[in-house]
Amino acid sequence: MATKKSETPVKKSTGAAATAAKKTASVKEKAATAKAKAASEKSTAAKSAAAKKTASVKEKSATAKAKAAPEKSTAAKTAAAKTSAKAKKPVAGIDEDGTFRAWDNAKSKDVPKSKAKSGKTQDSPSKLTAEEIARNLEKARSFDPGKDASAKKPAAYDDEKIRHLDALEHIRLRSGMYIGRLGDGSNQNDGIYVLLKEVIDNSIDEFIMGFGNKIDISIKDNHVKVRDYGRGIPLGKVVECVSEINTGAKYDNDVFLFSVGMNGVGTKAVNALSSYFRVCSIRSGECCEAVFEKGKLIKNRTGKLKEKQPDGTFFEFVPDEEIFGKYSYNMEFVEKRIRNYAYLNTGLTLHLNGIEYSSKEGLLDLLQNELEEEGLYPVGSYRGEHLQFAFTHTNAYGENYFSFVNGQFTSDGGTHLAAFREGFIKGVNDFFQTSFKSEDIREGITAAILIKIKNPVFESQTKNKLGNTEIRQWVAGEVQSGLNDWLLKNPKAAERLKEKIAHNEKMRVELSNVKKLVRDNAKKNSIRIEKLDDCRYHLEDGEKGKNSMIFITEGQSASGVMTHSRNSDYQAIFSLRGKPENMYGKKQTDIWKNAELAQLMTALGIEDSVDNLRYSKIVIATDADNDGFHIRNLLLTFFLGYFEELITSGRVWILETPLFRVRNKKENIYCYTEEERDAAQKKLGKSCETSRFKGLGEMNSNEFKHFIAPETINLTPVEISQLKVIPQLLAFYMGKNTPERRKFIENNLLSNADIDV
Repeated sequence: MATKKSETPVKKSTGAAATAAKKTASVKEKAATAKAKAASEKSTAAKSAAAKKTASVKEKSATAKAKAAPEKSTAAKTAAAKTSAKAKKPVAGIDEDGTFRAWDNAKSKDVPKSKAKSGKTQDSPSKLTAEEIARNLEKARSFDPGKDASAKKPAAYDDEKIRHLDALEHIRLRSGMYIGRLGDGSNQNDGIYVLLKEVIDNSIDEFIMGFGNKIDISIKDNHVKVRDYGRGIPLGKVVECVSEINTGAKYDNDVFLFSVGMNGVGTKAVNALSSYFRVCSIRSGECCEAVFEKGKLIKNRTGKLKEKQPDGTFFEFVPDEEIFGKYSYNMEFVEKRIRNYAYLNTGLTLHLNGIEYSSKEGLLDLLQNELEEEGLYPVGSYRGEHLQFAFTHTNAYGENYFSFVNGQFTSDGGTHLAAFREGFIKGVNDFFQTSFKSEDIREGITAAILIKIKNPVFESQTKNKLGNTEIRQWVAGEVQSGLNDWLLKNPKAAERLKEKIAHNEKMRVELSNVKKLVRDNAKKNSIRIEKLDDCRYHLEDGEKGKNSMIFITEGQSASGVMTHSRNSDYQAIFSLRGKPENMYGKKQTDIWKNAELAQLMTALGIEDSVDNLRYSKIVIATDADNDGFHIRNLLLTFFLGYFEELITSGRVWILETPLFRVRNKKENIYCYTEEERDAAQKKLGKSCETSRFKGLGEMNSNEFKHFIAPETINLTPVEISQLKVIPQLLAFYMGKNTPERRKFIENNLLSNADIDV
């Protein structure tokens, strides 16, 4: 709409100028023509200034006005482009041919051909030369804060390099401070996986420094063993390194230039939180062994080996059930971690329970294994000394990123990911000499980035988000130049990328009218969102809104109970009328025509972009019955189809409410599983009463308050093991293959004897 408005005054100006020109006296024609000729020889800036001055002159300036009118048209279009640049970020959806897209009210604008750089490659769409890109790349690399580190050789790794800092409080008493959540192994961020990661990270550090290219890992019956072939812990400091807080060589940058492991904390946390912990260090035919139980030293011995073995370190531990309760390792989560280690460390071989994991192409292999569908062009990549990235675009919705720092997966991104996105946008616009909108460039992208820095600053002990601000200029600059270099060498892929961006832009603009119509209707019908009971604080409120959550529930009975039970400061409730529409395979215009889903998007704040999400957690709270599970699947289909990034970033959760209540006159016990119910019945005796909850509305607000209180709420995250499996899953469970799905259900039905209610 902004572009059309800019055209109107241009037409009026041209018409007026033409009319004035006709009325000019014949006596003055020669003078007017001479002035017009002189004006055309001036620069663009001079013309614009002349046009403004002649606006107040009489008939003699008419011809000059006619010449200046095209320049006004250019200025008007430029103003329109600037106005469109302020448009809001896009919302996701599915276009008419079934692919996912984003849109808003703006268009991209090409730079005039006159501004094109000379010397471009004949087959390349870029106006940059190879020499210019090379100079830019070298300049970007100059900002790399670790550029001087790689030239240094590691110093001697001996007893003198081990440092001991001030002690912290006992890890067993403050376990969450060191490893985050505890958990039972059902979540990939549970503490038992953090313990495994901290031990493996130490082995990775050895590989990064050039020592040992193999790591053996074994997990059986919760018994973990890890053996690397690095330098081995100095024999005189083995006990201190695994038992004294803030003791280790990670503080010495001459020994570990780019460290992944915790600075003097990792193995101490593993030791303290394990019922059994054993470490053996082997160096030059000698060995030091130390055995601990719950952090207390049981045995320590040093001596020569009878049979020579390669240098390295061996760890063995069993997480303590007193800390973690009943737990088990989900090997799918473990395998994913091991694959990531292989992708990020080409040349390293990891063995997990006898299965080998390695990668020759690194981040390229990662993207190939994660892509939901084949890329629109071959995966692009760049590999610098301390920065690597790979990328491609697909027809799938949204943006998917895998970000790593020193081999550590940063699930929440951070400054390096933000700088990568900035550099990628600048690189595309620089290469094509255009001003494409960022959302059109990033829509459909899948990318991975790895950086190595000497002193990473993470926002939590578990290293999920990087906070180093000084790396922005380096990362953005090197990504921009590295991308230009790849696009210059791959002109066909560059052209395909440009076509993808143009298509994204077209779909965004075409659907802007649909969005406007729905919003206008919503404003006419209601001032507020009809089914939303909002909370006081949201994500944009910073610290106050970090715990904000919205419960999506079904019907008035459930929402009524939750409304009276919630904390209105940070808990909001959105009530569905019933089962929402199955949005699998729908066009993106359909989500706007569905009034309930349109209201849900508005309530969440994601109608334009997931970046505007108003709540920290989106919690699906449905009954624990068939209808409740069906509603849950319909909502997940909606999020996966249109807002996949909400799930990949860990924003979507499932509220787990008790299935049973076992009570007597003195005590109530709420049970989430049949095992818990049986244990409660045994505890309270034969006279106890057992109830089965069939719906949220059956609970009163006083008891339900306990189930959504921050200290006692039971939430299960919605997670994706691999992005590429999502289309097949949705197609099978939510598609139009009814006969196939019916056969599957019939073959997997449980008999009454199998169902315990």
